[in-house]
Amino acid sequence: MINFKHLHYFWVAAKQGGIARASELLHITPQTISGQISLLEQHFGSALFSKVGRNLELTETGRLALSYADEIFSLGEELEDSLRQGSAERPQLLKVGIAEVVPKTIAYRLLEPAYNMGEPLRMICKENTLESLLAELALNRLDLVLADGPVPPGLGVRGFNHALGESGVSFVASPHIAEPLQQGFPESLDGAPLLIPSEINVMHVRLLQWFDKQNIHPQIMGEFDDSALMKTFGQAGVGAFIVPTAIADEVVKQYGVRLIGNTQDVREQFFAITAERRIANPAVVAITESAREWLN
Repeated sequence: MINFKHLHYFWVAAKQGGIARASELLHITPQTISGQISLLEQHFGSALFSKVGRNLELTETGRLALSYADEIFSLGEELEDSLRQGSAERPQLLKVGIAEVVPKTIAYRLLEPAYNMGEPLRMICKENTLESLLAELALNRLDLVLADGPVPPGLGVRGFNHALGESGVSFVASPHIAEPLQQGFPESLDGAPLLIPSEINVMHVRLLQWFDKQNIHPQIMGEFDDSALMKTFGQAGVGAFIVPTAIADEVVKQYGVRLIGNTQDVREQFFAITAERRIANPAVVAITESAREWLN
């Protein structure tokens, strides 16, 4: 039987990024936490952390244990909240994986309909690489994965693709960069400073192919895995950047940037990936149906 006190110490240490920070949070000596984690490792018969320089990194066993601990202590918090509020109705749990290349605003707009069903809902969102999320989906640890493409061929992970829709792309930039580029778009982008998604994003190749076809050669100032970080650099005036046209107005308002132009020749696609061919989860049904009305 697992000692849940030991598991809790491990969970806090993993979440805080080390034993020293966990010690500060829990007001327990680092030696005590380290000893309790060692006992847990003895119970599992495998190390949970490995030492890399001065830092601790989770082993494969540690990552698996952390994913279970997340659920265990999340359910504990849910139970405590329900009892404190005197509610007998347990909220539906929706576990969503979001591929790190999916823009945060898009992810929110896709998931928002699940909260509008009129029923209590507790959503757990995990962001990671598509490969890691699909592995969790295969183990039934996620109900849904949001991605910018279908399950990659040859990955060896079973999943069913549900196309949510697609969007053209818009080019935006801080006002001083956008103003001279608004005239003569898209040719105006030739030689212009530009921020683009990195190679892990399918838009990387699509965008470069479109530039070649248009005989446009922008000055690539940076490539980004994280679209939110790309927007921050763009807001600071490092270069123009792209966003799905479906959320361009929101990005313009939120980041104080201006629209340069848009194209339908470069399309960004979005998929829901589930472990089941026929979607039965009402929250997932609400997400997919709403997305297909919004994205076209």
